[in-house]
Amino acid sequence: MCLNKVLMLDLKKNKSAEVWPRGRVRLVNSCLGYLVAYPKMSHTDTGPTSSLTTSPCCSPACTRISRTHLPVSRALLPPPRHRFAVHRRCVSAPARPQSSHHPVPSAARSTAGSPPSASLLAASPFREEEEEEEEGEEAPRELPPPVGGSGRPGVRVPPAPALYSGRARRRPAGAHKMAAASTQGPRAPKLAQLLERDPYLAPFEQDFQRRYALFYNRLKSIEENEGGLDKFSKSYKTFGVNQFVDGGVYCKEWAPGAEAVFLTGDFNGWNPFSHPYKKMEYGKWELFIPPGQDGYSPVPHGSKLKVVIRAQNGELLYRISPWARYVVRDQDKVNYDWVHWNPPQSYIRKHRSPERLKSLRIYESHVGIASPEGKIASYKNFTYNVLPRIKDLGYNCVQLMAIMEHAYYASFGYQVTSFFAASSRYGTPDDLKEMIDVAHSMGITVLLDVVHSHASKNSEDGLNKFDGTDSCFFHSGPKGTHQLWDSRLFDYSNWEVLRFLLSNLRMWIEDYGFDGFRFDGVTSMLYHHHGIGTGFSGDYNEYFGLHVDEDALCYLMLANHMVNFLHPECITIAEDVSGMPALCRPVAEGGGGFDYRLAMAIPDKWIQIIKELKDEDWNMGNIVYTLTNRRYEEKCIAYAESHDQALVGDKTLAFRLMDAEMYTNMSVLSPLTPVIDRGIQLHKMIRLITHALGGDSYLNFMGNEFGHPEWLDFPRKGNNESYHYARRQFNLTDDHLLRYRFLNAFDRDMNKSEERFGWLASPPAFVSEKHESNKVIAFERAGLLFIFNFHPYQSYTDYRVGVEIPGKYKILLDSDASEYGGHQRLDHNTEYFSEEYPHNYRHNSLMMMSASHSREKKCNNMKM
Repeated sequence: MCLNKVLMLDLKKNKSAEVWPRGRVRLVNSCLGYLVAYPKMSHTDTGPTSSLTTSPCCSPACTRISRTHLPVSRALLPPPRHRFAVHRRCVSAPARPQSSHHPVPSAARSTAGSPPSASLLAASPFREEEEEEEEGEEAPRELPPPVGGSGRPGVRVPPAPALYSGRARRRPAGAHKMAAASTQGPRAPKLAQLLERDPYLAPFEQDFQRRYALFYNRLKSIEENEGGLDKFSKSYKTFGVNQFVDGGVYCKEWAPGAEAVFLTGDFNGWNPFSHPYKKMEYGKWELFIPPGQDGYSPVPHGSKLKVVIRAQNGELLYRISPWARYVVRDQDKVNYDWVHWNPPQSYIRKHRSPERLKSLRIYESHVGIASPEGKIASYKNFTYNVLPRIKDLGYNCVQLMAIMEHAYYASFGYQVTSFFAASSRYGTPDDLKEMIDVAHSMGITVLLDVVHSHASKNSEDGLNKFDGTDSCFFHSGPKGTHQLWDSRLFDYSNWEVLRFLLSNLRMWIEDYGFDGFRFDGVTSMLYHHHGIGTGFSGDYNEYFGLHVDEDALCYLMLANHMVNFLHPECITIAEDVSGMPALCRPVAEGGGGFDYRLAMAIPDKWIQIIKELKDEDWNMGNIVYTLTNRRYEEKCIAYAESHDQALVGDKTLAFRLMDAEMYTNMSVLSPLTPVIDRGIQLHKMIRLITHALGGDSYLNFMGNEFGHPEWLDFPRKGNNESYHYARRQFNLTDDHLLRYRFLNAFDRDMNKSEERFGWLASPPAFVSEKHESNKVIAFERAGLLFIFNFHPYQSYTDYRVGVEIPGKYKILLDSDASEYGGHQRLDHNTEYFSEEYPHNYRHNSLMMMSASHSREKKCNNMKM
C-alpha cells in the first residue's frame, strides 16, 4: 500500500487514545477537528473534485440588508452539463425563502451520515477540474483600451461623442455630460460565457450589454479626449502643486464654481492675491511660478499652503487642494494644514513587489493601534515590530486601514478628508514607503483599504464645498449626502471625478508601492438607495433596474480595468453585502472586474450562533450552508471576524466565548475553568473551519488571532479621549504564563499548513458529512480530509469517515496538542488505514476517533 500524507486537525480537547489494530483508535472525551491529508485526486479516477452539500438556512431573516444568507438556487450552480449524477437519499426541497424567478432545486445532494429526517438538503456550486481555467486567463488585460495616446495596442472602435462634465461657461460642440442611459458601443465580448455559466442571468442580458457599452464608451472617450487612460490616470502629476526639474512650480485645480483662484502660503507671506490662477476651459485653473534666481523652488519643502477660492457670492474661501500630498494638524488646532511635500531626497524603493498570489491570507491592520502602549503608533513601529509578527504568523498579505488622511481619528479612517495624503498621524510619506518596501522584502503583499464610496463633510480641510458650491465633486442636494454616514457622495458621471478617483488609485500604486485595494462601501455605491432600508433576498431583479447606480458601477469597472491592465499583479476586493452577480467576473464578461468579494455573512453567523444557541443546538447544516453559499467561480474572502466585530458596542469571538473570565483565568497558573477551556477550543475550531471551507482566501483582524481581550474604542469625548482601548496588546502572546500564546501558535501553524497544502487556491470542498445529532462535519479539499466534532459532550469510538483515496493516514496537526492549549490525548504516531468500504458516497472510508469539546467523560461506543 502506498504511503500517503495525512493531516488531521483536532481543534478541541482529547483525553486519551487507545491504538487498535490496523491503526484504529478509541477516543474518549475529546473534541475533534481533524484535517487528514492524502494525495490529490484526479478527475478521471475519482469523479467530481468538489461537491458541497448544504442544509437550509435556519434564519428567517433572509431579507435584511446586512450580510444576509442568500437562498441557494440553480442560479448559483453551473449549467446542467457541469453537474454530476449522484445517488440521492433526500429529494425534499429546502424550506427557505426563494425567488419566484430562481426556484430552489427540487432534488439536491444528500448529506451522508445524517438521519433521513434530520435536515433538508440543498445543492451548492461545484466545478469540474477539466473546466478549471488557468490563473489570470480572464484578466482584463484581454480587453485593451481603444486606440489612443497611451501607445498601447488597442482595437479599432466606432467613434463616440466627446464627454464633458465640468461647469465651464462654454461647452465644445458635441460635448455632453456622461449619461448612464447610453447603450451605444460594442457588445461585451465574453458575456456568452457568463450566461452559459449562469443561465438565470439570460433575462438580464441587455442590462449587462448596457453596462458594458457605458464602460466602453467612457473608456474610448478618455482615449480620444485625454490621450489615453494611462495619461488620464496620471493627473496627480499635474494637478495640485508639482515642482518641475528646473525648480519651477506648476499648480492646477478644478473649481468650476469659482470666480477666481489664488495660491497663498508661507512662500508669499500669506498674501491672498499675489499669485492668481489663470482660468482654463471646463472649470480648470492653472498657475506657473518660475524658479528663483538661484534655481531653487519658490515654494520650499515643508512650507504651508492654501488655495484661495473667490466664490460666486464674493466670499473668500481658504481651502486645501484636493490633490494635497501631505497635511498635518498642530495639537492646538482643530483643522489640518496643507504642507508642501517635496523633500530633496525621497525614499527609494529597494525591493520589488511580490508576485501575484493565488490565494490570500490577509492580516487586516491599523497602524495607529498596532502597539500595546496607549498612544498613536507609527509607521516605524509597524515596520520593525509588527511586520515580523505578521510574517511569523504565516500571513502573506497585509490590508492597511485608515491610511488615507482623515480628520477624525475615531472614524477608523472612513471619513476621508485628503485622498492623496497618507495620514501624518503615524509619520511621513517616506515612512510609509519604507514600511511597504520592508513588507515586500518579506514577501508580503500590501493592500490599501480605499474609500471611494463617500467623503467627509469637512470643508476647510476636506473636499466638501471646495469651490463654494455643494456639488463640484459630489451630487448636489439630498442626492449628494448619505443619510446614515452623514458624508458626501461622489458624482461618478462627472468627468473630473473620474480623473480624481482613477488618479488616486494610480498614485497609491506607483508612488507608494501598494499591491491592490479593498474597496470600502461598494454596496452603497452600487445602488441609489445605498442599501438603506433595503433587503436582498437573492431575486435577480434586485440587481438590475433603475435602482442600480450604473454610473458608479461603470467607475468600478473602469477602476478595475485600469488597475489590472496597467498593473496586472495588483488585486482588488469588493466589500459588498448585496451579492450582486458577476461583480467578481472580468469586465469582458460584463462583470465588475473585482478579484474577490468579502464573505460578510460568515462572521454574523458565528456571532448569532454563539450569542443565541446552546452548544447542543448548533445546526451543522446551517454552518456548512453559510460557509459555502457563494457564487460559482466568483472568489470570496472568508473571515470569522474583522474590525467590525472588535469595535466598541460589539464583542470579538474570544470575548463572547470567555467574557469576564479572560480577566482572571487566562494564566496557566490558574485552574483551567470550563468556560476558558470551551472558549479556547471553539476559537480554534471556528477559525479553522472558516479558513478551510469558507472561501478562496482568508482574513483576520490584528490581534484576533490570539483572542485579544476587550474591545476596540478610539479616543473620543465619550471616553475622555482615552487610548486605553485603542491598542493591540501583542505582549500577551509573549508571556509564557498566559494562554493567549496557545491561540497564537495554532493560528500560525494553521496558516503554515495552508501555505504548504494550498487549500484556499483549490476547488471548493466536497462535504461528505453534516451529522446533526452527532454534530460532526467532514469534508475534503486540496487532498486533505477535515473532520470537526462540535458536540459539547458526546464522544465516539470507531467513527467511520468517507475518503476517496485509499492509503495510510497519519496526524500532521492536532489542536489537542499541548502547544495549542490542548490535553495531548492523541498519539501522533498512530497510523490510520483506509478500507474498501464505501461510505457517504466516497469509495473508501477509515475508522477515526471523534470526541467532544466538553471535559465531561461520556463516550458512545458507536461503530459506523
